Amino acid sequence: MPSNNSSEPLNRPPVGLRQRATFPLIIVAAIFIIVPFFAWYGTWFGRDLSDDKITEYLSDEKNSRHIQHALAQIAERIEKKDTGTRRWYPQVVALSNSSLTELRSDTAWVMGKDNQSQEFHTALQRLVADREPIVQRNAATALVAFGDNGGLAVLRSMLRPYSFTAPSNGKVKSVLREGLPVKVGMMLARMEQNDEQVIELRSPLPGEIQKVISPVETNVKAGDTLILIAPDSATVWEALRALYFVGEREDLSVIEPYTQGVAKMTDEIKQQAALTFKAIQNRSEKVR
Repeated sequence: MPSNNSSEPLNRPPVGLRQRATFPLIIVAAIFIIVPFFAWYGTWFGRDLSDDKITEYLSDEKNSRHIQHALAQIAERIEKKDTGTRRWYPQVVALSNSSLTELRSDTAWVMGKDNQSQEFHTALQRLVADREPIVQRNAATALVAFGDNGGLAVLRSMLRPYSFTAPSNGKVKSVLREGLPVKVGMMLARMEQNDEQVIELRSPLPGEIQKVISPVETNVKAGDTLILIAPDSATVWEALRALYFVGEREDLSVIEPYTQGVAKMTDEIKQQAALTFKAIQNRSEKVR
């Protein structure tokens, strides 16, 4: 006779069947954890590479992340005064001619780590005139380590809003609003060209949208300013530190507002601005 005990579950599957049903779920859960981990680990720049791996990664033209990982490792070794890194200098210089903006930018940063290398110095003098402003800026700050003020004009521009211009004639179809922070590669606006093709316009620099000069439905010509991008705090910090060493009297007017404090800028930037202002004043007085 069937029991009427309500505490007994009805239609419970056999134990073996429950185990077989659970096992695939465990496998799926493990895949969701393990696969992303190895994907992250494989691109994590903090992972040490052997000499052979650095050489291999520098030549991996199909994977720019591998190249960037190798460059980060070289920079770290240079900072530790590892003279063995010189074996890779020709490859680093070669990569400074890459068609990829991020690689030219990264090599400029790496080359600033060894101010005794003439081949790095020569490459940086070329990169400071690169077509991309982010590369120019990395090269300009790196040149300061060589005692070279060849990037002075670029350093000054890092303290001013950047004028983002239209690449062709057309009409603005969408644009981000003022006050938004932006990163390199972030889409700022869409524009319909005269041939009715809609193109995406992406930010060449990090910063914040200070002012929209050409709002939606504005007809623009190639070279017209669309947006003013204010520099971010990291950019201002690097420029002020560089100008501390190579700045000239005419830079004082650009630096002075930062000594008073600028909205969204830290107290550290205010302090650095004051130190840079004073250093330039002292140099100018000695030249007289």
